[in-house]
Amino acid sequence: MAIRTIRTEGDAVLTKQCRTIDKMTDRIRTLAEDMLETMYEADGVGLAAPQVGVLKRLVVIDVGEGPIILVNPEIVESSGEQTGDEGCLSVPGVAGQVTRPNYVKVKAQDLDLNPFEIEGTELLARAFCHEIDHLSGKLYTSLVEGELHPVAQEEEGDEEGEEAE
Repeated sequence: MAIRTIRTEGDAVLTKQCRTIDKMTDRIRTLAEDMLETMYEADGVGLAAPQVGVLKRLVVIDVGEGPIILVNPEIVESSGEQTGDEGCLSVPGVAGQVTRPNYVKVKAQDLDLNPFEIEGTELLARAFCHEIDHLSGKLYTSLVEGELHPVAQEEEGDEEGEEAE
């Protein structure tokens, strides 16, 4: 496993559509492991493949309940509403208020390309939405209500435990 460089706002890769993963390879399995290691090292709760420069539909999330790996994720159901501070490892040092669904159901595949569904509420629902948006080239900053505000570096790890990344 290896720590990968997290791409930041302004990098064109973050604005591109990701490709579907049709065949599982050792390279994609390694990418998933590297993404988890990179996310943990950066004190994030989610990371999408384009954030490490790979245009594949792959997301990793851990909101404190263990790692979730989603291959080709798609939101199939959502309801409710929550508004809260959100940050992103690709937009370091700032956060902003974003409204997201409070409940989300995601259809995805595991690392063996077996289909499954997973549901989440509150922080997990926010993380699903945030990370899946990355796969369509969309950053949370396009959804911010009001202004972005600075997040102190030492606070960032704490806040990111409450945010989608």
